[in-house]
Amino acid sequence: MNHIASPQTGDTAIEQEIKSKGLTAPLITPAYIEANIASEHYHSPNTAGDQCWTGETNGALDTLTFCVLVLRNGFTVTGESACASPKNFNTEIGRKIARANAVQKIRPLMGYALKQKLREGGAA
Repeated sequence: MNHIASPQTGDTAIEQEIKSKGLTAPLITPAYIEANIASEHYHSPNTAGDQCWTGETNGALDTLTFCVLVLRNGFTVTGESACASPKNFNTEIGRKIARANAVQKIRPLMGYALKQKLREGGAA
């Protein structure tokens, strides 16, 4: 059986393909997104001791991680991760997944802002 190689579809691979084709119009790159993140904050209800988490959860919050990214303009974007099995929970991995989910929400926002700027005739 012949296998067809899947094209690389990660942000970096796509950015490289765009450049290799000589496409030079403004676009939202991974580096541009990262440059627009002013700070990042994490919250895990299982370790926070936060009184806002009330009621019986039967351990459901023990594997939940939130990430809040504050953008340079002050807007906030959130991401979350929830591990299905407490045996697999790892704080560092939970934070990476929550952050990645938050970052995915930034691209459409920045894309909208870029489109608006281009529509108004501004240099981007």
